[in-house]
Amino acid sequence: MHCIVTAGPTHEPLDEVRHLTNFSTGRLGIELGNFLSARRHRVTLLAGAQATYRGERRAEHVEIFSTTADLRARLQALAAGGADAIFHAAAVSDFAFGDVFDPAAPGKLAPIKGRKKITSRGGKLLVELLPTPKILRELRGWFPAARIAGWKFEADGGRADAIAAARRQLAECSTDLCVVNGPAYSEGFGLIGVNGPPVHLADAPALFETLEKMIP
Repeated sequence: MHCIVTAGPTHEPLDEVRHLTNFSTGRLGIELGNFLSARRHRVTLLAGAQATYRGERRAEHVEIFSTTADLRARLQALAAGGADAIFHAAAVSDFAFGDVFDPAAPGKLAPIKGRKKITSRGGKLLVELLPTPKILRELRGWFPAARIAGWKFEADGGRADAIAAARRQLAECSTDLCVVNGPAYSEGFGLIGVNGPPVHLADAPALFETLEKMIP
């Protein structure tokens, strides 16, 4: 079966030398791709250029993405070939940079042009953050027959809050499963389906074994 796995962070440029990203290493998604390859699935791995995990990548086909827009374009391009399952484990930035303003005079904001490397000599700057597209919401339209699993990393609240957030994702994105983890969930992973109670999985190997069972 053909499986698409996304892993690692996107990064959004401020200028040519600085960018906005997150702490995702990409390890979980890369190791999931390795596990599925070992089980003789045909795996396409989309890995973030800023992923710090340097372990082996055994997927049949590997592509490297940069920004959220780049990852979105690569997934949309893969839609023509279809997929049996999609595991969207990438840590996609919620925001990208818009204009950067130099408050040159009181009450006036001047956008900085030609942002090769923004100098700090001028003092304080104001930066616009724009919401990025929610790729997970678009996957069902691109891959109508695929089984789709999203991820939800929750930092605030407790386990019940994390599970509730996972259920909202399922409803909003028309996905089949949500893997929830992070400080709010605490140790291990929660696997939330459209129907039935949450399933707790103690570690990554248990998660991988269970996720493979969702592949049609």
